[in-house]
Amino acid sequence: MSMIRSLSHMLMSGIFISGGADAFANPDGRTNKVADAGIPQAEQVVELNGAAMVLGGVLLGLDIAPKLAATILIGTLIPTTFVGHPFWKEANPAGRKGQLTQFFKNLGLIGALLDVLAE
Repeated sequence: MSMIRSLSHMLMSGIFISGGADAFANPDGRTNKVADAGIPQAEQVVELNGAAMVLGGVLLGLDIAPKLAATILIGTLIPTTFVGHPFWKEANPAGRKGQLTQFFKNLGLIGALLDVLAE
């Protein structure tokens, strides 16, 4: 694996490890959004999603099974993006802009993870 690719994986992993650890340790803020989306056992779902992000982030950052890591992370990002950043539901323009930014950030991360799968 090239040094640039390894560095890319390491840099990308930070957002997943940090965000996942926060979701696992402090699910409360996210639990309402998950419950509002009709997903049962919202707190456990948020914790599981956070744990999966940490696992995938660590694997990706250490270049251990990067394709598996990317698959795990894509699997966490898809529901996180649609449940966590529903910009289309925001009436407030500033709130809508913030959610749209986060939505597109997540799409960019999914794109980067798809690139890992194509390696």
